[in-house]
Amino acid sequence: MNYRYPARAGALLAATALCALPASAETLRWARAAEALTLDPHAQNEGPTTTLMQQVYEPLVIRNMQGEMEPALATDWAPSEDDPNVWVFNLREGVTFHGGETFDSADVVFSLNRALSESSNFKELLSGVTEVRADGPNTVEVVTDGPNPLLPNNLTNIMMMDEGWATENDATEVQDYAAGEDTYSARNVNGTGPYTLESREADVRTVLAANPDYWGVDEFPLAVSEIIFTPIQNPATRVAALLSGEVGFIQDVPVQDLDRVQEADGLEVITAPQNRTIFFGLNVGADDLSSDNVDGANPLAEPAVREAMNIALNREAIQQVVMRGQSEPTGVIMPPPVNGWTEALDEYPEYDVEAANALMEEAGYGDGFTIQLDCPNDRYVNDEAICQAAVGMLAQIGITVNLSAVPRAQHFPLIANEETDFYMLGWGVPTYDSEYIFNFLFHTKGEDRGSWNATGFSNEEMDAMIVSLSSNVDTDARDADIATLWEMAQAETIYLPIHHQILNWGISEEWETVVDADDQVKFKYFEAGE
Repeated sequence: MNYRYPARAGALLAATALCALPASAETLRWARAAEALTLDPHAQNEGPTTTLMQQVYEPLVIRNMQGEMEPALATDWAPSEDDPNVWVFNLREGVTFHGGETFDSADVVFSLNRALSESSNFKELLSGVTEVRADGPNTVEVVTDGPNPLLPNNLTNIMMMDEGWATENDATEVQDYAAGEDTYSARNVNGTGPYTLESREADVRTVLAANPDYWGVDEFPLAVSEIIFTPIQNPATRVAALLSGEVGFIQDVPVQDLDRVQEADGLEVITAPQNRTIFFGLNVGADDLSSDNVDGANPLAEPAVREAMNIALNREAIQQVVMRGQSEPTGVIMPPPVNGWTEALDEYPEYDVEAANALMEEAGYGDGFTIQLDCPNDRYVNDEAICQAAVGMLAQIGITVNLSAVPRAQHFPLIANEETDFYMLGWGVPTYDSEYIFNFLFHTKGEDRGSWNATGFSNEEMDAMIVSLSSNVDTDARDADIATLWEMAQAETIYLPIHHQILNWGISEEWETVVDADDQVKFKYFEAGE
């Protein structure tokens, strides 16, 4: 049994749904706890959804499984020689959508403008873009409000759609997922990716087949010719499916089952630190909370209460007991590979119940209060168990926490609609730059930024600095601004960081891959095992 490290280490289902079927070596049966929330490529910027989208749609620029940027639907890109506020993307020729239509610049202009729209969950990535225009069929110019050196990094998860298909099927607008909207694009796909959608029964089974007309057929291994995806939320059932051979790959081996999988014949566990931090968010902006027992006041608006909660959380106990060592406690919601991370920021506060109780007294809440904690139960590693542990820890300082743990399809709209007082969230940074975190989580919630900021926090000075990051081409000055922003953000304690996740993939030795630290599986890179 091998325990393999990559180079870049830095609903219970009916038995019939899992029935083992004869498969050629080219069929890969894949399972994970979470299902894609939608098929609209611009509606939900969250891991399991973007992972499925990466198989059927493609961006202009992509990160490979080692996290390196490489061409996808754009062959090359550079700032314009005539205008530093313009990026020029030369498009790959001879690419067709699954429906047979030719991919060209009109599709890029349409897709980027669609991703910029109000209901898009990716608009922050394009917040500095003022215009997208075609220069012939194979060139696109993206105009920004100032020089934007990181624009290509921001495009790796923004998928290209066929404008004609979208228009014909009334799918030009992005699905408003938070409002519960159902659209054609949420149920159907037409991309340029390496796999086509053969069939789908949401929450049960999705079948993808290799795209015979894929432009990259001679550039990538493409050893997987068919993908059968089954979401299996129950950890024991998921592991049993892997051990029995009913599936050949699971993205989320439960920490309690790592040894079983490692010791099983024909299986491997491959692991890496994940580009994701788990934390709690606090509604500091409301005048009165909806789930507490305090009338006419918001206890979370008191800095002393927030600090008390922060030091009442025993991160080392969570690491050792809940995560069985498979996490790295932290004091900042920024994974180590991200520009702006420092060891000093990563240091987490010392667990101190006595000091926490003193802070509660100082804030006038010595008798504590009651509040609801909203938590997903199918998204992050041991998410509900972490929340249960936090309930007990906060009880030691008089805070009675009522835990509501629900599937992420119900949980995420609470955050998007600002209908939660206290919640769990995990955050990855696909751009590997702090600007991504600030844009989504700290900027005042508005039309083009702050879409995942459910805290009610707003700071005009920080907002201005955040906006300026996209156009600051002086690396030293920009890094200094990022450091200042983190100093300001950490002083507010609107988020309570817990830990950085560690990824553990379980895979049959019939396949060869490395762990993508973003947990974004791209099956076109998979190779057949020896």
